[in-house]
Amino acid sequence: MRIEHLAIWVKDLELMKQFYSDYFNAEAGKKYCNPKKNFSSYFLRFDSGSRLELMHRPKIMQESNNNQLGLAHFAVSVGSKEIVDELTQTLKDKGYVITGEPRTTGDGYYESVVLDPEGNSIEITI
Repeated sequence: MRIEHLAIWVKDLELMKQFYSDYFNAEAGKKYCNPKKNFSSYFLRFDSGSRLELMHRPKIMQESNNNQLGLAHFAVSVGSKEIVDELTQTLKDKGYVITGEPRTTGDGYYESVVLDPEGNSIEITI
């Protein structure tokens, strides 16, 4: 078994699509719109075949609270320590919030942690 995709409700669909395309090499599929439900989404495909679904409805509002139930984070494997370091620095230089500098964790992962434009936590790993 494998996880086919993760889904995230977002406030700014186009901004979020561009972020994942620009920094994580995700390829966006065609935008889906359902006017009856006032819903739109993109599926973003990564080189590994896994996908991220970004979903939007104008009335979706979520408080920014790190202690909420639900998605805590997701991890993107980039292949090497050097790429973890380089991508983390690029995101920092672009003004994104780095909540965890590159490091080896107690359980042996080499990772950094960045927040996407809407505050979702992404672990960047080998």
